[in-house]
Amino acid sequence: MMERIKRFARSPEGRRTAEQVRRAAADPRRREQAQRLLRKLRTRR
Repeated sequence: MMERIKRFARSPEGRRTAEQVRRAAADPRRREQAQRLLRKLRTRR
């Protein structure tokens, strides 16, 4: 599983996705959305 993730991260599509995530993380509104989603996912366990 980890190997597949590593391959994706190195691929052009993975790099584009990582760049999109970085840009979204720079936006305070998006950052708050992501934090809410993570909190929601953590509480479901």
